[in-house]
Amino acid sequence: MSPQDVMEIIRLAMPVPIVIALIIAAGALANTWLKMKHGYPLSGTWGQKLYPKTSSEEAERIKLLSQENAALRAELGSIKDRMGNVERIVTDSGYALTHQIEALRADKKDVQ
Repeated sequence: MSPQDVMEIIRLAMPVPIVIALIIAAGALANTWLKMKHGYPLSGTWGQKLYPKTSSEEAERIKLLSQENAALRAELGSIKDRMGNVERIVTDSGYALTHQIEALRADKKDVQ
């Protein structure tokens, strides 16, 4: 095998490791992007978890939003209870009878 043949083989084989390295780098970038997009913690060079830093202002905002969420859930619960009472009253047969009697009274007044 001549030196020219060896150089030709090297020239043809050289793009393969470069392509493999580019594929690995693209995969690592895609993996990091997906982790960031979906909120997973990133890992450092030694495998430690790197969580995003939160400031005291962000922590206070989260605390206020959590309190507001709890208040809204409590209000929603009381509204559900009240709605249940209204449904029970409306579907009660006595309410329907009273409503019919009032309608008849109103018709009687219209006739006079």
